[in-house]
Amino acid sequence: MSASTSSDSSASPEGKPRKRRPYAPRVPIEQRREQLLDAALAVIVNDGYDRVSIDAIAKRADVARSVVYGAFENLDALLTALLDRQQARAFARLLATIPDPANLRDPAEFAAEAVRRMSAMLREDPDTWRLILLPPGNMPTLVRDRIETDRERFRLRVEQWISLTLTDRSAPKRAPQLDPQILAHALVACAEHFGRLALTDPGKIDPSRLIGQVQVILGAVLPRTR
Repeated sequence: MSASTSSDSSASPEGKPRKRRPYAPRVPIEQRREQLLDAALAVIVNDGYDRVSIDAIAKRADVARSVVYGAFENLDALLTALLDRQQARAFARLLATIPDPANLRDPAEFAAEAVRRMSAMLREDPDTWRLILLPPGNMPTLVRDRIETDRERFRLRVEQWISLTLTDRSAPKRAPQLDPQILAHALVACAEHFGRLALTDPGKIDPSRLIGQVQVILGAVLPRTR
């Protein structure tokens, strides 16, 4: 066998050299895991859960399959880690949008500040919120259940805020007639609606205009206490 024939051992059947995947530099395992979780998230956002696989994740991260298996035992382990990370990240950021309860004296400004923070949250991490507010139809039941659980946890926080506002002894007598549970459902539903608009049609609603309307509406429904 000639030297030239030997050197062609990596060639394709057509005689063209195969394109080799770039070498994946060695990085700390935690950094590699984060890279692969980011890649899996991107695959899901762009193609849906049905298209996520070890091959798709490796291709997105520009690494070999062996690198993925070196960081996670299998696809289920990788997706479970992704779900845990995104759930913790999303809920922590969502709670961070609620201002200090010490500012409850002015409910309208309190809510307006929450809207400002939510707008910033959507801009900073749109992929996470697309999975929550614009879930693909093929979302696994486990993922959907987790999202619903966190949605209810957040709604209860909003209900608690409303209850604190309504029970202030200096508030107008008509305020306690409001139902904190129903009002919390309404506010969370509105927040989700405008969150979806911000993701699908960012220019449709000016955030400052939305904030202004929040101040007007909640200023009338939940008057500032003395």
